[in-house]
Amino acid sequence: MNLAAIDIGTNSIHLVIVHVNANFTFDVIEQEKEMVKLGTGVFSTNQLSEQTYQAGLDTIRRYVRLADQRGVDEIITAATSAIREARNGGDFLDEVVRETGIAPQVISGKEEARLIFLAVRHAIALMGENTLVLDIGGGSTEAVVGNDKEILFRSSMKLGVRRLLDLFDDEGPVGKEDRNVLETYIRHVAQNVLEDARAFHFTRVIGTSGTIRTLGEAAHLAAGGKILRSVNAEVVALAAIKKLTQRLLKMNPDKRSSTQGIGNKRADAIHLGGVLLVQLLEMAGVQEITLCDASLREGLIIDYINRYSQKSIAFAEHGDLRHRSAAQLALKFNSDLEQKTHVAYLALQLYDQLESIHALGSFERDILEYAALLCGVGQYISFQSYHKHSRYIIFHSGLRGFTNEEIFLIGHVARYHRKSAPKKKHKKFVRLSKEQRYMVKVLAAILRIAVGFDTTKNQLVKKVACQITPDTITILPQGPDRFELEIWAASRNRKPLQKALGWEIMIHSEEKRKMERV
Repeated sequence: MNLAAIDIGTNSIHLVIVHVNANFTFDVIEQEKEMVKLGTGVFSTNQLSEQTYQAGLDTIRRYVRLADQRGVDEIITAATSAIREARNGGDFLDEVVRETGIAPQVISGKEEARLIFLAVRHAIALMGENTLVLDIGGGSTEAVVGNDKEILFRSSMKLGVRRLLDLFDDEGPVGKEDRNVLETYIRHVAQNVLEDARAFHFTRVIGTSGTIRTLGEAAHLAAGGKILRSVNAEVVALAAIKKLTQRLLKMNPDKRSSTQGIGNKRADAIHLGGVLLVQLLEMAGVQEITLCDASLREGLIIDYINRYSQKSIAFAEHGDLRHRSAAQLALKFNSDLEQKTHVAYLALQLYDQLESIHALGSFERDILEYAALLCGVGQYISFQSYHKHSRYIIFHSGLRGFTNEEIFLIGHVARYHRKSAPKKKHKKFVRLSKEQRYMVKVLAAILRIAVGFDTTKNQLVKKVACQITPDTITILPQGPDRFELEIWAASRNRKPLQKALGWEIMIHSEEKRKMERV
């Protein structure tokens, strides 16, 4: 299984594509980063600028195309502080959904901290010791304390390089007086969080994100160190970062960009990041920091694997993209995939045996199968009216491998698998073509009976057989156990199929049918 994660950050938008192995590890097969600087001006105007708005959309569109080319089964997307705080952040996400079909989740600072820690724990052995992880982003800084078994503390501070740049409104050199103001401000915002973190007695600090890694590598090089093949697990002294920061504060952006390890794209705000990192390390009471090259995007992947992959991978081994996509959606919304697979199996048996009557083909058969697999996802929201919630989720899930028409019809069949049958007063239903309305009526009616045959969710009905006479269809459930409740539930659900096909529907056990013949 291939997964992609897109991190819509305040400074950069990142993409990582991984292959998930059978043992639940993963290998990175593609990485992309674009420094869109989405948060430029956001913390002073509360608006994404038109320029960064369009640049962000262009980048995400490109990433989705690349993920599709790589054959990913799921794209996991998260947006952070710039989108959280911009008044037009919701408009931006709506545009992303319309243009790409993916629906980014706006995550809280605390959730961002949790995901970052998952990534760090995957990249660096914590050896059982409590560790403080710091992640300096564009709009916020996350602080997490944990060990190789659990997270003990997590928080998010409104401190980031874009936010500080908006606050001071100057990319140029920073004098002593302004630096004192900046340091006082940082300590005021961070004081309570760092005090709470120190109560957990961490013994080391690990830093991640582009700002910390850039400062760490540049400080290492400035101290005479060799060029690093990888910064992961490299240790940099606080004294080296202090010395580098003092130099950067005296420079204009052009001079900063020529500093080894900095580069042009971070030159506008890296000096403010240096002040922030130095203050945080001093407040943490440490003299060095360990660098880590994992971050939020890897945390999204790990979190997905932890929650869903065991069943998803097992399903993927014998399914194509459409089956994997449907399975992953069912698992994402805590639907019982094994039970729904059995319902689909029964529904397809009914469909195949009634083919001469309903006269539908393979396209419609596929719609029925996937509607059966997904008809329960709405229970994640609420059991009441979950059939309607299921349709909404299916419509907006961005199922991969399906056309818009297929998704539309799968959603409608799931909607009508219980409660009210389709009616002319249902506005969404009457917009369908005549052929589509017939299809939905028949498929949803078959699915109702299949659901009834597993009403106890014990899969007692193993097979169904249909006997057809000129005016009657008799459905005979089969299995080694008694299943009176299943027959009762299926019988209650037979009327929509009677109406759709114009045939009388009878449902009996095989045992009762044999007795009637005697």
